Amino acid sequence: MANYFAHESAYVDEGAEIGEETKIWHFSHVCGQAKIGRNCSFGQNVFVANNVIIGDYCKIQNNVSLYEGVILEDYVFCGPSMVFTNIKTPRCEYPRNTSDHYGKTLVKRGASIGANATIVCGVTLHECAFVAAGAVVTKDVPAYAMVAGVPAEIIGWMSSYGDVLEFDEHGYAIDFIGAKYQQISDQEVIKVS
Repeated sequence: MANYFAHESAYVDEGAEIGEETKIWHFSHVCGQAKIGRNCSFGQNVFVANNVIIGDYCKIQNNVSLYEGVILEDYVFCGPSMVFTNIKTPRCEYPRNTSDHYGKTLVKRGASIGANATIVCGVTLHECAFVAAGAVVTKDVPAYAMVAGVPAEIIGWMSSYGDVLEFDEHGYAIDFIGAKYQQISDQEVIKVS
């Protein structure tokens, strides 16, 4: 007996590894070689391809497709209808449709991706990165960075709790729960306590 919930309209192919307390909702499809952690939530019409790896406590909103090459660490949020790609130069006449062709995309712990954002394959979203709705990410996003636009650029910094960070004259900021951050450069922020 499964230790997870799948709605009667969802398809979970034989062989898929799904952690305890995960919930898979209406019209979703999980392929047989996917690996999904504990306590995840998959909204309506989510597709999880073979060889996708998803950590614990991830939330995947409606209409998201996780194609081969995508790895989500723990506590990742994927907003409604956001898009992952896995091939940089697709062509119908000359298909690139094997594992050797797929670019890898890594989304590290605590990162959030807004509704309708696009993540072009081959990038890493570092810890607690925040991608604004509608952004198109074409390069790596540093830890704690907030990015927006097409192509996405850094517009600020956000704590792991979700507060926008305002740095003092010494380059330090403290969020609502008392965590302290230091801005090292215009491309790097670290959590110091």
